[in-house]
Amino acid sequence: MEGLVSMAFGDTYRGKRVLVTGHTGFKGSWLCEWLLALGADVTGLALPPATTPALFDELGLSRRMKDRRGDIRDLATVRAAVDAAQPDFVFHLAAQPLVRLSYAQPVETYATNIMGTVHLLEAVRLAGIRCAVVVVTTDKCYENTERAHAYREDEPMGGHDPYSSSKGATELVVSAYRRSYFSAGDSPVRLASARAGNVIGGGDWALDRIVPDCIRSLQRGETVPVRNRHATRPWQHVLEPLGGYLWLGARLAQDGKLATAFNFGPTPAATQPVATLVAEVLKHWPGKWEDRTDPKAVHEATLLSLAIDKAQRELGWKPVWEFAPTIAHTVEWYRAVSGNAAVAADLTCRQIAAYETAARALNLTWTQ
Repeated sequence: MEGLVSMAFGDTYRGKRVLVTGHTGFKGSWLCEWLLALGADVTGLALPPATTPALFDELGLSRRMKDRRGDIRDLATVRAAVDAAQPDFVFHLAAQPLVRLSYAQPVETYATNIMGTVHLLEAVRLAGIRCAVVVVTTDKCYENTERAHAYREDEPMGGHDPYSSSKGATELVVSAYRRSYFSAGDSPVRLASARAGNVIGGGDWALDRIVPDCIRSLQRGETVPVRNRHATRPWQHVLEPLGGYLWLGARLAQDGKLATAFNFGPTPAATQPVATLVAEVLKHWPGKWEDRTDPKAVHEATLLSLAIDKAQRELGWKPVWEFAPTIAHTVEWYRAVSGNAAVAADLTCRQIAAYETAARALNLTWTQ
């Protein structure tokens, strides 16, 4: 599907300058592909892709957008990127995104996730530009009490591990910058944050994530190792939160009252144990799994879910794909691309189009 054209989000992004940090990552690559279809002039700032293969390379994005490489831990680098891009919209996705890696690299995790966000917001402040900024964090930013409770946007930030606590601290940074610098009625900057659930979809090749781990094992004809089968997470296709970020950005540019935090999670039925997720994957790519629970493993949350009524009420946003189609689309992508990366860009565009079509059938406001 060469040259996918989308008119979603009120055609807000057509011809607009958009800066995406972390554009070489899994979510960043999907976001850039969607923004290009929306007609945006996209600039990215990130380190080189962290994996081989990498979705960014499979989509050939470096040829179709402004691809800046740099470390958000360096303020001068971030300032130069913002000054060069002069963005109308900023989506801040750059992060150290892995819980288990954060135990091994806590200093890098805190420096990237907290100070990287400080540098981005400071660069926007000093640039004096008019723009809407969406800082992406995670459902793990909340102080998790390990109970059957869907967290709301006004609940305390926290985090047991370096990754989760760094994201909780990132939310505090966003709140402080908003109140200290961007709260005045005539402020040129409107700043919001977005918290998503456990995102899955084609093209995620990271280590220590359950879906990529499944796919690598299945590709090799091996049994899938599952280290935390009882852990329950709000699983959602990558297009779900990205649609939320894009609609939040579009609405934010028009309404400064939306400069707050929003959860973008799945329906309660998609909050499932890891074992259920793996079983659903194996319906589409036959194989076997085995319990590799390690009682000495580092702590990871067991129960986690998000309340999404605020996004539904204030943005008219809601999930589109339920749990089963989310898994089906994800496995479809990996099976089609396995050993044939040339189809990645076409299939990614087709899945974006299919998602928009399904959302339009639900009469969601952002599809207009």
